[in-house]
Amino acid sequence: MRRRTWILLAAAAAVALGVGFGIVSWGDRDEGGAPAVREYPLGERPAAPPIAGELLDGEQFEVASLRGDVVVVNLWGSWCPPCRAETADLEEVYQATQELGVSFVGVNVRDSRDRAISFMSGRVTYPSIFDPPFANGVGFSDPPAPVGPPATLIIDREGDLAAVVYRVVGRAELEQLVRGIAAEGAPADG
Repeated sequence: MRRRTWILLAAAAAVALGVGFGIVSWGDRDEGGAPAVREYPLGERPAAPPIAGELLDGEQFEVASLRGDVVVVNLWGSWCPPCRAETADLEEVYQATQELGVSFVGVNVRDSRDRAISFMSGRVTYPSIFDPPFANGVGFSDPPAPVGPPATLIIDREGDLAAVVYRVVGRAELEQLVRGIAAEGAPADG
């Protein structure tokens, strides 16, 4: 009996370990099996998709106007629990990296303007484009457009796509990505 018990325990542990590994690995992939975080090496980066629209305050805005900065673009919705969970981390990284020539812009999708403004109030200090139908998704080709929030793009100072995160991003991971891309070159003058 003892030998059989040990064999069963060893088999159960192996299954648990395999399942645990599968969950960890699966979390690093999107639903189609592509990496959930995609980093582009310097010199091999595609141009960032054109992202523009009306900010929550009504002003027109183009992400391209921030060329020379590292730009973090976060796709979010107030109705999205993972988006709500990452909001404080995004704001903390924004505050911690502004001095490095880093800008943040949100892109709010599938929301009402009032809900989006209410959610941002007191939580987020960077601007957000109001894009309920996610019209900005049309400009994506490589990488493919996120199918929904949350997703975060990091655009380098040249206007090229340096990284895309197709899931919730935590403070440490985002700050490491942003600081690495910001270190590639000094902020442009002017």
